[in-house]
Amino acid sequence: MTVEQIYTGCLAQGAYYIASEGEAVVIDPLRESAPYLERAERDGVRIKYVLETHFHADFVSGHVALAEKSGATIVYGPNAQPDFPFHSAQHEEILKVGKVSIVVLHTPGHTMESTCYLLRDENGKDTALFSGDTLFLGDVGRPDLAQKAAHLTLEQLATSLYRSLREVLMPLADDVTVYPGHGAGSACGKNMSKETVGTLGEQKATNYALRSDMSVAEFVREVTDGLMPPPAYFPLNVALNKKAIPGFEELMAEHGKAFDPEAFEAMAEHMEALVLDTRDAESFANGHIPGSINIGLDGQFAPWVGALISDIQQNILVVAAEGREEESIKRLARVGYDRVLGFLEGGFAAWQSEKRDFDTVKRINADELAAVCSSNPTATVLDVRKTSENYSERLPSAINLPLDDLNVRFNELPEADTLYIHCAGGYRSMIFASILKSRGVHNLVDVRGGFGAIKNAGLQEVTAYVCPSTML
Repeated sequence: MTVEQIYTGCLAQGAYYIASEGEAVVIDPLRESAPYLERAERDGVRIKYVLETHFHADFVSGHVALAEKSGATIVYGPNAQPDFPFHSAQHEEILKVGKVSIVVLHTPGHTMESTCYLLRDENGKDTALFSGDTLFLGDVGRPDLAQKAAHLTLEQLATSLYRSLREVLMPLADDVTVYPGHGAGSACGKNMSKETVGTLGEQKATNYALRSDMSVAEFVREVTDGLMPPPAYFPLNVALNKKAIPGFEELMAEHGKAFDPEAFEAMAEHMEALVLDTRDAESFANGHIPGSINIGLDGQFAPWVGALISDIQQNILVVAAEGREEESIKRLARVGYDRVLGFLEGGFAAWQSEKRDFDTVKRINADELAAVCSSNPTATVLDVRKTSENYSERLPSAINLPLDDLNVRFNELPEADTLYIHCAGGYRSMIFASILKSRGVHNLVDVRGGFGAIKNAGLQEVTAYVCPSTML
């Protein structure tokens, strides 16, 4: 028997591959089918089932395309009603895979179709729990995402989750390995561990939501307390996951087109396309196509795309570092942005070689910001980190306007001769700066290295402080 976790850091998401005696299953696959098909071919096994734990909100699953290419059966638990052929498994139904068995455990609460899969070895021993978004390491699935679809209140969903955990999962043996659907960094929970594999016994002992003496009321209160609003693209991804949509390979064949600079510019104008530059912040600052926005691949790319590009049907043209064009399109497709028209052949260097107009973003180091603040105490510093980060530690004079809120709070942008923008490390501030420039705001300076560099500079003028508890 083989059990493999296929973890994608950008999405903080775990897919799983299980193989036994010539048969295999894949749990919660990403949109690209090739990695799973290649693995099965290498092992000489047939993918028998594609198991879905629920209708995912934070990414577009590859279940339909993978099933079509492998001949596998798509399986959901009770209450699922997708628009494609699937097997609706019943609670405690057993699926045979080679010499092992997989027990279907219906665990509503995160969503009403949420289902976990319990792996039993060839001797019938419970060995691993693939817990989807029902149980994470250190947390449980948020119960606020499915209210509209389920026609239930937040409290009703949380109560269902309480019962699922205590009546279905917690009675399992402590030595059962837990393989969750997500880890730290996912917006599907609020307190997830950085670890991606644990045991059920560890969770019973340490997970706040699994306390044995916890009442329903306490559970509902603690699980729902402090939930941040979900990203706007979540319900759109749920809708896509209920449909028979093309896989990544099919999308790439249709949309992975290379355009020379002239055709790229004409396409952007004719199709009213957003030009998305996926290079790193320094490269973008040194030169970029006017009006483009920067969301770098080497960061939380997909979640920020989903949070900031509000229209999932937006036409997009990509500018990428050489060799990363396909990766950019793939990672957009993972969160449902399928209207990628193509990419700039030769990247930004090709644009420059034709002596076309380009723009830049001025950047300064932390010690330069210190000099600015020293000579001009009224300098306008924008902290674009999350509100919780700002409350914890901040520059006394900074104005907090989180990147997450930029679209809805754009009109709150302060009037100033120059805006000095920083985040934690420089990734988010460049996204923020690029969006401002794309909307005609050019009086800005990005602080290289962000708050981390500001603290490390150790200069009195920019010393961070801990906010008093009254601000929490």
